[in-house]
Amino acid sequence: MNKIMRFLVRAQIPTEVGNKMIKNPKFMQNLEEYMKKVNPEASYFFEAGGDRTFAFIVNIDSVDMIPSIAEPLFQDIGAKVEFHPVMVFEDLKKAMGHLG
Repeated sequence: MNKIMRFLVRAQIPTEVGNKMIKNPKFMQNLEEYMKKVNPEASYFFEAGGDRTFAFIVNIDSVDMIPSIAEPLFQDIGAKVEFHPVMVFEDLKKAMGHLG
């Protein structure tokens, strides 16, 4: 049985690549299409280390879904992509119960 896992997906876009990206008249449309595809429960847009950064909270039910989430960010945007498993407070409480 697969268990859905929640991940923070962080995409960091180098400044030069990001400058070209936002000048693309279809940028917002492309971003919206990507978000519809990955269906994040939350999305955030901010600066990190001087670069434009996107963060999405996504639910992944199997690891073979990772490339379909990451590749558009790598190939279409030129981002550095990271995946971090994350928990909500209820998950943390359950995990603490397993510690004995």
